[in-house]
Amino acid sequence: MIQPDQIQRPKLILVVDDQEMNRDILGVILGDDYELIYAENGEEALAQMRTHAERLSLVLLDLVMPVMSGFEVMEAARNDPQLRHIPVIVLTAEKSAELEALQMGAADFITKPLDVTEVVLARVGRIIELSEGRQLISAAEYDRLTLLYTRSFFFEYASRLFHFYPETRRDAVVVNIEQFHSINALSGREFGDKVLRLIGDELRSFLSETDGIASRFEADRFDVYCAQQPDYHVLLNRLQESVNRLLPGVSIHLRMGVMPWREGVEPVALFDRAQAACSMLRGDYQNPLMIYDEKMYEKELLNQRLLNDLRPAVDERQFRVFYQPKYDIRCDPPRLSSAEALIRWNHPELGMISPGSFIPLFEGNGLIGVVDAFVWEEAARQIAAWRDKYGFLLPVSVNLSRSDVFDPTLTDRLVKLIETNGLDFKSFKLEVTESAYTDNARELLEVIHNLRERGFEIEMDDFGSGYSSLNMLSDMPIDVLKMDMKFIRNIETSETDRRLVSLILDIAAYLDVSVVAEGVETEGQLAFLREGRCDLVQGYYFSRPLPPEEFEKLIEREIAIERSKTT
Repeated sequence: MIQPDQIQRPKLILVVDDQEMNRDILGVILGDDYELIYAENGEEALAQMRTHAERLSLVLLDLVMPVMSGFEVMEAARNDPQLRHIPVIVLTAEKSAELEALQMGAADFITKPLDVTEVVLARVGRIIELSEGRQLISAAEYDRLTLLYTRSFFFEYASRLFHFYPETRRDAVVVNIEQFHSINALSGREFGDKVLRLIGDELRSFLSETDGIASRFEADRFDVYCAQQPDYHVLLNRLQESVNRLLPGVSIHLRMGVMPWREGVEPVALFDRAQAACSMLRGDYQNPLMIYDEKMYEKELLNQRLLNDLRPAVDERQFRVFYQPKYDIRCDPPRLSSAEALIRWNHPELGMISPGSFIPLFEGNGLIGVVDAFVWEEAARQIAAWRDKYGFLLPVSVNLSRSDVFDPTLTDRLVKLIETNGLDFKSFKLEVTESAYTDNARELLEVIHNLRERGFEIEMDDFGSGYSSLNMLSDMPIDVLKMDMKFIRNIETSETDRRLVSLILDIAAYLDVSVVAEGVETEGQLAFLREGRCDLVQGYYFSRPLPPEEFEKLIEREIAIERSKTT
């Protein structure tokens, strides 16, 4: 590759000839324009080429020499990755040797005797110019580390293959190295480069056996556009075994996403879907290969439609907030204590859409804040409406997503909601998932501290789903732990889950915070939680999430119970 300092220094030419007279003649012809070094035979020539490989612009090579001929030099250079880029002009007096030399890779030839200065200068200048042009193209075309195509050239070639041969079934394959940044951090950049070269070598070997092209795309992503294969596990296993074999004792996991050929779908779209399939496997060491199928395609179309329909859904009030009651089980009978606000989407064409279908989608695309803001406004308005209608202040919990927590306007927006609706801060509770506490923990804790100082109560949602926050509990500014429902589901049949639930209740008691158990569905679950001194429960045992008009029946019943106690 051309180095920056070569632009300022004279171009370096190696003259190889066993005749001193020929070397002198070439020195006179070329010496004013080029820097020259010399060799008397092929063995010396190879040594000089290896010493000056990065700088050499050209080799002028005699074919008939002692020790090692010019043909042997060309053969050795052709098989040496360090030397094969250096152009060679052969010097010969034998016409019969010219064709053989060109077939072996010579760029041109100069006929002896060397009696026409202008011809020598013209041929040398032209070959150097052509070679440098090819090197510049090659630098843009190939990834220097793996010798695979760069991204731009890869997609240009893939597009041409698609347009010139539209009936040829070529699949898009994306290969990723799991946690590659950790490999670099732990073992060093040089080791990481070795891994990348290994995979590049194996992919080139694979492509020599089939019809296709490959690219190193980003740090640890490889794209392959190849003739359709009957079983891509074979390729994945081949790559994985290559890494395992050459790097024993090091745990490196590969994952692969494949988008099969589809008539009329261009390569860029194919690779977007192959990458989507590969991304779904992140962290899944048991199933490292995923084929993008019709079901995933339909989900992709649905996701895109939901993203497009989000703003109209807010403007047209297609979203509705449902409320699931929380009951205080420290008294008998349990008493309605508060509620959780839950979003529902009644799409005009798709009908009721499960929150599990759109909440993760909006979280992943940074749009969940739009949904959260809608819920906050509706919940605050509803708390005030029930207070005014029944004289009954029912606290409601709303979710804060990670993106909400790091919004610098969050506190001001929430305070404005409280003030606009004339609410008490403690009637508008804020839920933050446990996983949020383990990401950017220091910054999040500062935000939560500020919210509590303003008077908000903080609930940690899904506690127990991660465990990683256990060592941080003493520093966490929280008022309530919400126990993950997966523990509640099996406490009647699983001794392990019973012990875990008891442990969480003990931790909460030690920290002097309340506990809400989610997902309570049976009398046995309720009895166990009550015995363990759980504070509040929510779940289908008491009620499913309800629209406001149905929830009012629970409020009315609670008011009736309280009135009966005073009469």
